[in-house]
This record gives sequence, C-alpha cells and structure tokens, in this order.
Amino acid sequence: QVQLVESGGGLVQPGESLRLSCTAASGAISSVSAVGWFRQAPGKEREFVATINWSINSTYCADSVKDRFTISGDSAKNTVYLQMNKLRLEDTAVYYCAGRRSGWGTMVAQYEFWGQGTQVTVSS
Repeated sequence: QVQLVESGGGLVQPGESLRLSCTAASGAISSVSAVGWFRQAPGKEREFVATINWSINSTYCADSVKDRFTISGDSAKNTVYLQMNKLRLEDTAVYYCAGRRSGWGTMVAQYEFWGQGTQVTVSS
C-alpha cells in the first residue's frame, strides 16, 4: 500500500496561488493507477477536484476548477502536484490526495487510500 502525504496548504488572499504536493511516504507513487485530489469544505461532502492517470499519461479536472487548477506528476520525486491559481473564497477546504490501484475516476468511493489532508484557506 502506498502511504500518501499532502503538503503546501496555507492562508492566501483571493486571486493568489498555491501549489499542493502529494508525496508517497512509502512505495512508489507511480505504482498506483491514478492519484486524485479531492476537497471538503465545512459542512459539505468531499468533492472531486482533479486526477492523473500514470498509465495513459492523462489528467482530468472538475469543471469548477479546470481553468484555474492543474494537476501534474513527477515520478522521480514520487510526487503529484496541484497548482492552484486565481484562488477564490469558495476554494477554501481541506484538500486530500488519494490513490487507486486500477483505472481512474472522479468518485470518492473509487479511491482506496488517502492522505490526511492539508488546509487551504482563501480569505481577504
């Protein structure tokens, strides 16, 4: 099993940028089929943000972020990144990365192992 650890969260103002990292603390991150980013705001359900599929070298982002966020991976660094630009108040949430052994998708239930999350707060 790959243990995932998120980092890079923080407090920013609207319009600013952050880059989140998801690093495999154990195992090779490229050994999983896909790594996804999800987020959960207070009082809301966890929602899909973006995913990367190593085997077909493809990425997919939710419509709500696709013009502002980019997911990428660096297998040599055992890390998947989420570059977040033009952050909005509504992007405030705990951001989680998750992995799955086969396939890829946008549903929380499809991902088998999760990191602990990193807080992103956008506030003026």
